Amino acid sequence: MKIGNIDLGERPVMLAPMEDVTDTSFRTICRELGADMVYTEFVSADALVRNIQATTRKLEINPKERPAAIQIYGREAGPMVEAAHIARQANPEIIDINFGCPVKKVAGKGAGAGMLRDIPKMLEITRAVVDAMDIPVTVKTRLGWDHDSRIIVNLAEQLQDCGIQALTVHGRTRSQLYSGNADWDMIAAVKANPRLHIPVIGNGDITSPELARRAFEHSGVDGIMVGRASIGAPWIFHDIKEYLTTGSYTPLPLEKKFEILRRQITESIDRIDSYRGILHIRRHLAASPLFKGIPNFRETRIAMLRADTPDELMSILDKVYDLLAQNQQATNQ
Repeated sequence: MKIGNIDLGERPVMLAPMEDVTDTSFRTICRELGADMVYTEFVSADALVRNIQATTRKLEINPKERPAAIQIYGREAGPMVEAAHIARQANPEIIDINFGCPVKKVAGKGAGAGMLRDIPKMLEITRAVVDAMDIPVTVKTRLGWDHDSRIIVNLAEQLQDCGIQALTVHGRTRSQLYSGNADWDMIAAVKANPRLHIPVIGNGDITSPELARRAFEHSGVDGIMVGRASIGAPWIFHDIKEYLTTGSYTPLPLEKKFEILRRQITESIDRIDSYRGILHIRRHLAASPLFKGIPNFRETRIAMLRADTPDELMSILDKVYDLLAQNQQATNQ
């Protein structure tokens, strides 16, 4: 699969853009573990134009994480073009436009998935950004605003006509948010449209290597995107890529997984500061499948998510690792 001149190989697997998740450290780790391309957190065009430092920091790209896309969102063509020019200075491989974020503070103001209620404005913005850029511009969006307006098959053609070079489709409507099941039949319908010639990337409910392969086989998409299943478990890219390549996979050892979590904690603290770095990483720890199913784990989980110093947090992780390692050893005997 190629986006412009960027060759991502066969059946690429990408890290989805996620607010407060896909910082440069996490993206680099995911690339090392097998993600073929990564996306930044979505970046507000208005905040970029106003030079809000918390937003401009999101443009930082580590050479080790490339190829990388910067994703921007907004509701007016002028600021979106200006933001694209600012983002372009970070030298991403791709500028991606977010027409899919469903949260109220974004979609409710007409940006993100809110654009699904104003298709002419969506196309105006897309065309303006494409015309302003000398690198590929792509779009990520949803099936439609709600069940009665699933317009994605026709919309994909319209966006292609604006000049985008790839389209990512999340298989839910905005009204669904993240509930229900992603509709891969609709994603397949987009890919099957003979008038569509740009790559189609499918997104939604890919939580295992087996589901990743099924997504490719069922829909015929050119690539897939993994989002929430990577939070607290970036090694899912290792498992998926190995499974797609060989038909089987060997999960990373428990020790390696804890090593990755400790690295995330350290790099989060180094990137921001001790207090905010720990706050940031709590979302990853809370979502990590490593801790699911541990008997009587509630008090330890609470302590882990309340820890406010690096030493305290690392000490708790060490104790959890020792417990899981002992249980694993007992199971194997």
